[in-house]
Amino acid sequence: MEVDECGGFPPEPSEGSSQRGSVASSVIRAQDVLVYLVGDSAVHLCVEGVACVSVQELGRSVREALHIPDSAMDAFAFWLCSPLLELQLKPKHQPYKLCRQWQDLLYRFTEASEEDISQDEPCLQYRRNVFHPKSKELQIEDEGVLRLLYDEARVNILAGRFPCDPETWTGLGALSFAMDLGVGLDDQKATAALREKKLISFLPAHVSGGGGGLFSTLRGKGGRQAVLEHNLLEEYRKISTLGSTPPEPTQHLRQYLSTCHSLPYYGCAFFSGEIDKPAQGILHRAGRKAVNVGISLEGVYVMDIKEKHVLLGLRFSELSWDHSYPEGEGDSHILWLEFDGEEAGTPVNKLLKIYSKQAELMSGLIEFCVELQSAAEGGAATETETDSDVSLSHQPAGQAGNSDRGRGGRRGKLRRQSSVVCSRVHTLNTISYVDNGKEIKRLKPKRAASFFTRQSQPPTYSSVQVEQG
Repeated sequence: MEVDECGGFPPEPSEGSSQRGSVASSVIRAQDVLVYLVGDSAVHLCVEGVACVSVQELGRSVREALHIPDSAMDAFAFWLCSPLLELQLKPKHQPYKLCRQWQDLLYRFTEASEEDISQDEPCLQYRRNVFHPKSKELQIEDEGVLRLLYDEARVNILAGRFPCDPETWTGLGALSFAMDLGVGLDDQKATAALREKKLISFLPAHVSGGGGGLFSTLRGKGGRQAVLEHNLLEEYRKISTLGSTPPEPTQHLRQYLSTCHSLPYYGCAFFSGEIDKPAQGILHRAGRKAVNVGISLEGVYVMDIKEKHVLLGLRFSELSWDHSYPEGEGDSHILWLEFDGEEAGTPVNKLLKIYSKQAELMSGLIEFCVELQSAAEGGAATETETDSDVSLSHQPAGQAGNSDRGRGGRRGKLRRQSSVVCSRVHTLNTISYVDNGKEIKRLKPKRAASFFTRQSQPPTYSSVQVEQG
């Protein structure tokens, strides 16, 4: 996320706010700076006055080193990343100063222990800009830029950050195999190469790494691996037989990215959080479930970290939101998502609570994305959504589309309930409101003006009123 717009970052620290720094330790002479790319590589820069250098200045050096054309400069941004927190920086930010403030940011936006915080060290990373539209990404011609985008998408697929169905991750794995080893290998050579590289190089870790789940239940590890290997090689053979001439250098890169674009959460910034589990058993025991929350220019997606599937996917036209601060000791920051639903055939307003210290950042990012979308729609009022390159990607895969449905309209039925991309609203522990004021809880999201001003049609969604006691 972009820090100033998304959650009200504290002002840039003074020189004496912290003694930690991961970019450089001196402000006088030229210093070596490593800017990491997604993957194992890095750009090595020698920077003078590193304590005061801005992201904008570093960007020019990195683009020059990577030969990125000016036409694609907005596709990437600088991030400060560690296993505990990821932050997208603005052009005016000075990475050195933010690194010195890293511990303070971890205390504010994570639940990490003091020991973990004291040992955590961020790296400066150059990767996809969360505010870069997918439609513009499809217009990129430069092979080097496409390769950088592919590398990042592949890492997210392999890490399970982009949940997808078996046919999707098998096809993507076969494309990666073809790009790594070329097309046209006979069966014997392809099999030998795959076993040398190992399935984990091409399929998500939770699928190929023997971590349990459906495949482990149905077969032993050896049988599961054999089936995965067979399916991957079958897809690779299909790729090899397409066309009589060798593919263009960018053909497979574009095909991989195009497939990833069909996943609604491609391009998201990700946040960690928890949601309530439904009460179970005769004792009605409950708990919390760890989730990833992805927020992009198009919507919000809540994903089960363990099961690797979507729990809730909403476009901005389908939700209201708010962020609440802890009221007392032991309380949590909460991001509230309100959306349409039904119970026993009765239309209701459903409310999902996401517990997270990053709720402030999430709320700010949602508001900023809504404002960007509103500005974009205002500048292209004559262009209908059905003519847009990204109109289909607004919808979770497997959900019937109706792009001109008003805010209060009824959702289409899911065509593929088994798809990991489909929402599983029935599994969520939500608070339900009804239009006549019954079962109203004390806390509900307020409707921000910036949310409603972007509506192309007057909303028919009934506002929920607090029950008078």
